Amino acid sequence: MREWRRKGGRMIGGFEQQEAAVVRGLVSQIEDMLKARADEAPQDELAELTGIRTGPSEGPDDPVLGRLLPDFHRLDPDNPSKESLDSAAVLRSLHEPDVVDAKLGVADVVLRTLPPGGGEVRLTFEEADAWLSALNDVRLALGTALDVTEDMPDQLPEDDPRASHLGVYHWLTWVQDSLVQALTE
Repeated sequence: MREWRRKGGRMIGGFEQQEAAVVRGLVSQIEDMLKARADEAPQDELAELTGIRTGPSEGPDDPVLGRLLPDFHRLDPDNPSKESLDSAAVLRSLHEPDVVDAKLGVADVVLRTLPPGGGEVRLTFEEADAWLSALNDVRLALGTALDVTEDMPDQLPEDDPRASHLGVYHWLTWVQDSLVQALTE
């Protein structure tokens, strides 16, 4: 990948075919997970009448999806009152559809602007912000799947099944950082 650079009102980067395939594949996986979650939303007659959508009232069971869609209200683990549980469920139900829509929107920007065969990518500032959000979602998901922690070494032993995926995680971190640096020039 060619490092992102700023030229006028555009962010310009370049991806090799394999790099584009990796980014597109990971973003598509996140998109699929989010669409499946949206399909789990309860069908509500009142929502159909008012146009106010509701989502699931419980968080996802999948830890990766749970990282992408965390609770909107932190419960006190020592004293989870019924009122707090109800509040968390209502907040999730009301706001999760909008969060999912936003995440699907940024995924769409990446898939629309990154040529499948690789090549130059030219982004507006708005598209660059979408890329940052989508890359962050991919890194959160991948980091959760790999159980990345602050004290994890930068490289894992070759026999560790996570080793090659950790390299992708670090590369995505660099891609995201490069875009941030170009935006702040």
